[in-house]
Amino acid sequence: MPRPNPGATGLLTADLVVDLAAAVAPAVSPDGRLVAYGLVVSGGRDGRPQGSVWVTAADGSTPPRRLADGTARGSAPTWAPDSAALFLTSDPDGPGGAQLRRIRLGVGADATGVQELTRWRGGIADHRPLLDARTVALLAADEPTAADDRRAAERDDAMVWGRHLPVTRMRLLDLETGALRTVDGLGDRHVVELAQRPDGGPLAVLTWSTPELDPGVMTAELHLVDPGAAAVQHLGPVGFEARSPTWWQHDGVWHLAHLVVTPGHLVGGLAVIDTVPPATGPAVGHRNLTAGMSVCPTELVQVADGPPLALFADGLDTALYRLRPESARFDRVSAAPGTLAGLSASRSGATVALLASTAYEPRNVHAGPTGGPLVRLSDAAPELRGIRWGVQERLDYRAADGLRLDGLLILPVGRTRADGPFPLVTIAHGGPYSRYADEFALNAVDCGQWLAAAGYAVLLPNPRGGSGRGHAFAAPVAGAVGGDEWTDVLGGIDLLVEQGVADPGRLGIAGWSHGGFLATWAVARTDRFKAAMTGAGISDWGLQAGTGDWASIDAALGGSTGWEGPGPHLHDRNSPISHASGIRTPVLILHGEEDTNVPLGQALHLHRALRHFGVEHEFVVYPREGHGLVERAHQLDALRRIRAWYDRWL
Repeated sequence: MPRPNPGATGLLTADLVVDLAAAVAPAVSPDGRLVAYGLVVSGGRDGRPQGSVWVTAADGSTPPRRLADGTARGSAPTWAPDSAALFLTSDPDGPGGAQLRRIRLGVGADATGVQELTRWRGGIADHRPLLDARTVALLAADEPTAADDRRAAERDDAMVWGRHLPVTRMRLLDLETGALRTVDGLGDRHVVELAQRPDGGPLAVLTWSTPELDPGVMTAELHLVDPGAAAVQHLGPVGFEARSPTWWQHDGVWHLAHLVVTPGHLVGGLAVIDTVPPATGPAVGHRNLTAGMSVCPTELVQVADGPPLALFADGLDTALYRLRPESARFDRVSAAPGTLAGLSASRSGATVALLASTAYEPRNVHAGPTGGPLVRLSDAAPELRGIRWGVQERLDYRAADGLRLDGLLILPVGRTRADGPFPLVTIAHGGPYSRYADEFALNAVDCGQWLAAAGYAVLLPNPRGGSGRGHAFAAPVAGAVGGDEWTDVLGGIDLLVEQGVADPGRLGIAGWSHGGFLATWAVARTDRFKAAMTGAGISDWGLQAGTGDWASIDAALGGSTGWEGPGPHLHDRNSPISHASGIRTPVLILHGEEDTNVPLGQALHLHRALRHFGVEHEFVVYPREGHGLVERAHQLDALRRIRAWYDRWL
């Protein structure tokens, strides 16, 4: 097992945690020579994230060069087809609206000039340079009209629901003339993503019926758009949570694949679905290219001159796969401990760039031959090398019904198992379709090492319902939240108590989002825990299905909705609020005021129940925050408040 920073003596502080830079959005040039990427610092100006764009040689032979500064949203560069320039967008809140800029590169990746190509007051959600080298596809909402400006000035801001969010449309920018035209054949459908066929042919365009997350993700469709004539061919629906349209060719026939939740399910593992677009009309003959696999695809990437590449979550690790066209199955190319993400490939597919993280190494950009080895190009947080970390161990154990499970244990800094038992805090992950990989994670939500620095052992369990073990592992949580997934978590706690690592009299539990649900569920079902923290957690599945962004999936998880009749409802049985009378554990409730994923009403509901039953608790609301914490002061407060809560009760 690798050891954490031998000889390091530095202590972790909350300021260090929130001021860490993170590498994001690696992009390898089409010719495979260069890699561009972003660096984002969460504690930038005014406490909001700030970003910068860097470029370096893919083989690591030259140091990274800083090309541009901006916001976090403007830190995702894309390459021109000839690898001679980068495109990037600026913040839509800047003067005159969002900008699309081109940075031309000279010898040695030096920037030779920055050119503003267009400004757009509607905001630019995404952009893709096309293979004709003179067109960029923009995904952008309509610009405000004079009437819109007048209403804004008069504060006439009544919202008609269903029309309260701007529709993102596909627009084609001519780089030579500056002319911008909208693809009208897509109507009022909300454009989400696109990919051009590698021979310069049509664009595969993914749309939703509405900008609203739900029903948007339920109504995804694919279309083919001729970039010259802007003619549109509708291929039809493509399933729940569709993403990553990807072209590939076999025996002269073009195929179009995409990621989607396994067909026939709202809750389950992701799958790669493939079809052959016909000359006209809707697509037929969809195939599941990942059926029966015991790993879960996380990313699917188009390769111009070869078959697609994909990343797969594999237990605590991640693997790179390549599609074998002859069998239409994925073959493993390489595997790495921890996390791989943000995959990008050169035109030939011979060179890749990605983000990689292991137990004591934060995410950094790595690049090299597809089969490896990869070299690290970025050094996002060198200050972490002087910090002492708790040992992070892999756990492998069996559920009560014999199912194999995994997870992570972080020991207190400077301690070994022999020094136990320790106070143990279990942090349940969100999702539930997520996982803990054997990576380095440190922020206000993933605060395991932060707690380890204060003397706590931390359990990070991967119960069923999550990613990394195939669709069959992920699907059973539908309509059964708090069932087997909860006993899976308890099994990990019991294991550590039995091994003398955890003190049974000093157990705490925590989680954010679905993890917040599990933390609340835990203290509603048992009094084993002496303290709990729920962040942006669900307390009432019926309320969540009626008010949250992910209404349909939340209804599937909870098991029912309130409009199905007077009950009894399955979602009531599965909701912590229904069992609040049994809570005796002190609870810390954290929530963003503007959270639409899990609305603030969930926390308020729990707060009032705990107040009614006289349960010790603290209810903290963070203004302007959504489902996570962005502002620096709020992240600092959460880190310090969480640790103080466990110090008080454990």
